[in-house]
Amino acid sequence: MEKRILGKKGLEVSSIGLGCMGMSFGYGPAKDKKEMIQLIREAVGLGVTFFDTAEVYGPFTNEELVGEALEPFKGKVTIATKFGFDIDRKQMKHVGIDSRPLTIKRTVDESLKRLRVESIDLLYQHRVDPNVPIEEVAGTVADLISAGKVKHFGLSEAGAATIRKANEVCAVTALQSEYSLWTRKHEKEIIPTIEELGIGLVAYSPLGKGFLTGKIDPSTQFQEGDIRNILPRYTKEAREANRALLDVIERFAKEKEVTQAQIALAWVLAQKPWIVPIPGTTKLHRLKENLGANQVQLFSSELKEIDSLSSKIQILGDRYPEAMEKSTGL
Repeated sequence: MEKRILGKKGLEVSSIGLGCMGMSFGYGPAKDKKEMIQLIREAVGLGVTFFDTAEVYGPFTNEELVGEALEPFKGKVTIATKFGFDIDRKQMKHVGIDSRPLTIKRTVDESLKRLRVESIDLLYQHRVDPNVPIEEVAGTVADLISAGKVKHFGLSEAGAATIRKANEVCAVTALQSEYSLWTRKHEKEIIPTIEELGIGLVAYSPLGKGFLTGKIDPSTQFQEGDIRNILPRYTKEAREANRALLDVIERFAKEKEVTQAQIALAWVLAQKPWIVPIPGTTKLHRLKENLGANQVQLFSSELKEIDSLSSKIQILGDRYPEAMEKSTGL
């Protein structure tokens, strides 16, 4: 497995990570814990060293899963987790956002126990809290780094101005945001900003929550509790319209004799050497397929052609605003 470097402090991770959210949360009922522990450990065996979770996934259960699965590999893998949601512990769901310093500190102490580690490798603010100055948030994380409870600071779905302010107080190692062939609005301002500052990009949903793999069509039925039931891009009408982008991906997949998922991931990998996609899966054969994208080379002429063709396609149901931090959704 190839490695990539995130941030100026040199956090080295596998070039493709594993998003673990869907094992416990977001896509219907939680999967069998023993099976998911085995899958995570299989990923380590295949060279994955970068695993993503958050306290709100479950809530709490996904961190517990990741912590148990990766306990035998302490010091050999990088675990990223997040703070920033206000979680109602009676209802066991998030009811808002909260990045007050005391909340951050409490969250970190609880996450350390669930993850079974002494220090969190990469700690993100999950969503920007408009009620707490980002300088105060960054200062709190800097204190946690000094205390040895955190190693690297990250932001998720933050705007350019927020990233700059945070980085002045505490070096930001990575920005985690959705980025894929159908989510490219970060290219206008966000990506140039983090490139200037030497911050890595961790791309979540690089396969468009499964859509870019070609496995979802207008007749697909999502389970109860699947977040795609409420996202505009996944209505039947949107899926039919957005098929145009799949046609582009499918063409290149056939030419290279690879899968559509591998083309979509190879495209993300080809954008910048400091971008790391973290596709999620609950199936071993999909994990192996995703990691195979490392072997797919897209030449500059092919990348230009993909950009030319995809730029002509208007994605129906695109809900992503220019200022990503306005969104408080997961």
